[in-house]
Amino acid sequence: MSRGFVREDDQEEAPFIPPRAPLPDGVANYVTPRGLDQLVQERAALLEERAAAGGSDEERRRTQAEIDGRLALLQERISTARVVATAADDGEVRFGNTVTLTHLSGPMKDQQHRWTIVGVDEASVKEHRIAFTAPLARALMGHRAGDVVEMPAGAAAQRFRINEIA
Repeated sequence: MSRGFVREDDQEEAPFIPPRAPLPDGVANYVTPRGLDQLVQERAALLEERAAAGGSDEERRRTQAEIDGRLALLQERISTARVVATAADDGEVRFGNTVTLTHLSGPMKDQQHRWTIVGVDEASVKEHRIAFTAPLARALMGHRAGDVVEMPAGAAAQRFRINEIA
């Protein structure tokens, strides 16, 4: 149809759908049981939000379109999720483990931190949870308590000692 017969007022702008945390190509979507629960709860909350959308017809359509986009991305993550139970205690850092480490170099030298290695959607620095795809998690994987691990970070590598694996 010719653009001459389309009213500009009828053109709705596509809603912005915020992307989910990135998952590198070819990498499985590993999640902990807790992480899968969070995804399912997020889906339920979005469905409730969609059902409760109000306002004018235009506002409701726009809100529902944005929620539908978020639901599609979320459903893709849920359907590709591979649940990994906490690793058996074989002494090595694995997905789902909580690792206590001491910084041996850099601006946080001598500070101790505790990180749990989780899926990309449940990662939260505030909760001390890092994605298994994060550089620190990748550097720690496969190492044992007492090991010193180096991770490239800017001009100089950061060094850590693994104190405990839970």
